Amino acid sequence: MSRAAVRYAKAILDLAQAQGVAPQVATDMEQITAAVKESKELSNFLNSPDVKGDIKLNALNEIFAGAQQITGSLFQLLQENKRFGILAAIAAQYKEQFDAASGVETAVVTTAFPIDADLEAKVLAKIKQFTTNQVTIKNVVDPSIIGGFIIRLGDKQFNASIAARLLNLKRELAN
Repeated sequence: MSRAAVRYAKAILDLAQAQGVAPQVATDMEQITAAVKESKELSNFLNSPDVKGDIKLNALNEIFAGAQQITGSLFQLLQENKRFGILAAIAAQYKEQFDAASGVETAVVTTAFPIDADLEAKVLAKIKQFTTNQVTIKNVVDPSIIGGFIIRLGDKQFNASIAARLLNLKRELAN
């Protein structure tokens, strides 16, 4: 994450909070993050040095026509500073900062397979032991943990994976 993206996100968040539209701008930022992540063409377009800034600005204003005025101002600012390449990083950083300001934490839950509603409920119950804040779950799939799950919330981690249990058993047998 670039320091520039963090600074842009903080400035946009401060402005959005002052105008009372921070949640709406957060929705814009989620849409931007999803669009850039899902579209390799959009990502390449924004990072291309061959495409002029005004073309990028017009395209973004067209793609995100329903966005808040602050989001449009961000596009304009990125054109002026020739920084369209960090738009996705700014959007992701904005969401993080908005969630932190709203008392929402994101728990990264690593599982061997995508979690279903039943497992998500169990994981949320476990997370409630760590925090009183509202929590959103980001699922990361990693087959190497074999089974179970790993929860990372801020600087805390709870490892209930089969791979960790096997490693602990191996250490005990080695001693």
